[in-house]
Amino acid sequence: MIFKPEKLPQDFTYKYDAPFEELFFDVEPGVRINGLHFYVPEPKGLILYFHGNSRSIKGWAKYARDFFRFQYDVLLVDYRGFGKSTGKRGEKAMLADMQFIYERLKEKYDEHHILVYGRSLGSGFATKIAADNKPRYLILDAPYYSFIKVAERYTPFIPHRLTLRFKLQTDKWIRKVNCHTYIIHGTKDWLIPIKHSEELQRFNPHKITLIRIHGGGHNNLPSFDEYHNFIRDILKY
Repeated sequence: MIFKPEKLPQDFTYKYDAPFEELFFDVEPGVRINGLHFYVPEPKGLILYFHGNSRSIKGWAKYARDFFRFQYDVLLVDYRGFGKSTGKRGEKAMLADMQFIYERLKEKYDEHHILVYGRSLGSGFATKIAADNKPRYLILDAPYYSFIKVAERYTPFIPHRLTLRFKLQTDKWIRKVNCHTYIIHGTKDWLIPIKHSEELQRFNPHKITLIRIHGGGHNNLPSFDEYHNFIRDILKY
């Protein structure tokens, strides 16, 4: 019910009109995480991008342009079972995968120049990474307060706190994030209403900036000029 992955054959060839490198992270035996690294000359830093619950980085890669045009490298990674990534899904294991990747990035980039971006489902993974490390910024795109709260909205008659395998408690992790956090959310997002972001911001209004995209839904924020203007303003600092 949560994950809707697109699986790719291991010999699939990615093709884009921008410089990129395909990467593989061998986390443990039987677990290999696939990623796409878009790069620019003399980057200001790197965006680690955690995508939503569907497709694979093959489709999500088009959003890399929103960042590398501002002179940032971008790394998109697929979760276990998405694209070419392998391994059995589980919340603890998947969070460990992302931490493993972050550790590899720190070998090449100063941590102060790493920005973590989480889109929808990916917002929970991004928040956990930011809570356990010291990136420059955390950027959340249409995040949820917790996955429990999302599930309760659609099936309130099920005791999700007892039965849900993936709880992804953004509300718990965001309290431990020390860097400044930017939340971008559409005011007409019916899948994950903006009240989720408003409640997250209340944990630390001085360190969490909520950016409202008026009229924006859950899947169309990049179609708004305001979205790109805000990304530009965040990345220029």
